[in-house]
Amino acid sequence: MSLDIVILAAGQGTRMRSSLPKVLHPVAGKPMLGHVIDTARQLQPRGIHVVIGHGADSVRERLGADDLNFVLQAEQLGTGHAVAQALPVLTAERVLILYGDVPLIEKGTLERLLQKVGAEQLALLTVELNDPTGYGRIVRDEAGVVMAIVEHKDATAEQRLIREGNTGILAVPGSRLGDWLGRLSNGNAQGEYYLTDIIAMAVGDGLVVATEKAEDAMEVQGANDRIQLSQLEGHYQQRLANRLMAQGVTLIDPYRFDVRGEVNIGRDVTIDINVILEGRVVIEDDVQIGPNCVIKDSTLRQGAIIKANSHLEGAEVGAGADCGPFARLRPGSVLGAKAHVGNFVELKNAVLGEGAKAGHLSYLGDAEVGARSNIGAGTITCNYDGANKHRTVLGEDVFIGSNSSLVAPLVLGDGATTGAGSTITEDVPAHTLALGRGRQRNIEGWKRPEKQR
Repeated sequence: MSLDIVILAAGQGTRMRSSLPKVLHPVAGKPMLGHVIDTARQLQPRGIHVVIGHGADSVRERLGADDLNFVLQAEQLGTGHAVAQALPVLTAERVLILYGDVPLIEKGTLERLLQKVGAEQLALLTVELNDPTGYGRIVRDEAGVVMAIVEHKDATAEQRLIREGNTGILAVPGSRLGDWLGRLSNGNAQGEYYLTDIIAMAVGDGLVVATEKAEDAMEVQGANDRIQLSQLEGHYQQRLANRLMAQGVTLIDPYRFDVRGEVNIGRDVTIDINVILEGRVVIEDDVQIGPNCVIKDSTLRQGAIIKANSHLEGAEVGAGADCGPFARLRPGSVLGAKAHVGNFVELKNAVLGEGAKAGHLSYLGDAEVGARSNIGAGTITCNYDGANKHRTVLGEDVFIGSNSSLVAPLVLGDGATTGAGSTITEDVPAHTLALGRGRQRNIEGWKRPEKQR
């Protein structure tokens, strides 16, 4: 059966106390609404319709895509009113209602819900709560049949004892939705048009109200303030950590590990504490990552070792290569197999060939370093002339003495050597020693200046 999905994302979120629209507040580095949209896409609907209001332009700018239809709710008059704004574009046999501030909802839960909706049956997602304060209550008859949903503010004292709460997520037959929305009234404590009122209408029309219960209460938790937002963040990270450990990843402390993007991690990977993975990260088998590392939009090949306090962005670390501690690999950095970058080395748009080494205290920018070449401590590539960037190319088996300045554009042939402390401004032929430093003088009898009293 065809499917349309409506995502309600028009609320202001005043309790966030922020100029940022509520649905754009991030969980795991992605806007809450972005999580909901990604889950909706996995269901392969005919259309995804996002109802926006407060901060509409910001939401469009941040999350706009060809497969999304944004619908404006100029006045926020309740959830029923919000869905009604999308009604003219809903053509599918089933309509699924989601919420832009409920980011942890999972595909499997929604698939189970959708299996229960048909022409004469709608499906409602509920949750059992120890404290259902604030939730609409699921009112059933003696036989357990759903009769209505009563919002917390409108519930009687007896109804407030009900622990089964309404998540707001429901799937309805598309042919019935227009009629139900047209019959909604705002005669309630909030003066709003509640979407939940269609449940009683469906019962009155003789339809069956099927329910599916969320297995994890946090999966259907919304975020109305920053405390709830932090709770969602913690639950997301713990849920992902558990999945990774089940796949064969060792997390030294899963409570001190954060993913803020999409990760693909192999087996027998060990990740120490306070590691942050951002953007798109690929980690192959047998990789080791030390504590306090940030790895963003990078690929770590099999057996790579990232030592403590290293920062990688847009980099690739080859099989068996290692970097750190305190290494920084900026975009365009590539370490070949078994290459080594040590402490306080920074690479930017630089490629180190197989077995090449830069042990410590060096900057290599816009550079190509051949296999087995060795970069001495304190070496820098002078790649910027104030207007343009230039490349430094080192052949294989090159040896760069400590504290060398390589002024690009520059080419050093295979087996070339530079003396320590040299400033190299001209190409160096293969198997040649280059010296570019002033001649030493020793002045006998020289006395140091004395401090005047």
